[in-house]
Amino acid sequence: MKKIGLISDTHGYLDDAVFKYFEECDEIWHAGDFGADVASPLAAFKPLKGVYGNIDGKTIRAEFPEHLRFMCEEVDVWMTHIGGYPNKYATQVKPEIYTKPPKLFICGHSHILKVMYDDKINCLHINPGAAGKQGWHQKRTLIRFSISEEKIHTLEAIELGSR
Repeated sequence: MKKIGLISDTHGYLDDAVFKYFEECDEIWHAGDFGADVASPLAAFKPLKGVYGNIDGKTIRAEFPEHLRFMCEEVDVWMTHIGGYPNKYATQVKPEIYTKPPKLFICGHSHILKVMYDDKINCLHINPGAAGKQGWHQKRTLIRFSISEEKIHTLEAIELGSR
């Protein structure tokens, strides 16, 4: 079993509470728009996987890919920053998501916390919302969940407070 801390859209702001909420996690996954001075403290704390977002500069883009597809336990995971959501996938992911769907699709960008199941492709979609202070969102959010073999479970949406 792996416990995952999922975060996105920090835009250079890393709340100290993230370390408390992710203390029991095995890994941290960041769905893009890190901003400056976020990746290093997270990577020093726990193993970090991530993708770059549209605001990220060349340093983050050199360290993290645009799309990351990997296996966690027995779950095929695809993470990208701009991915859309069921029935409204982004143009750049649409061809592959319908021909080779993952079991778990993670994205950021919208600043909207959203967990949806796509029945058409049998895929769980998660967007953790935005944990940073920039953007139009009112609450800063992140998600914790676990993966055991092929099951995604124990998902918790966490509010960090107002923007």
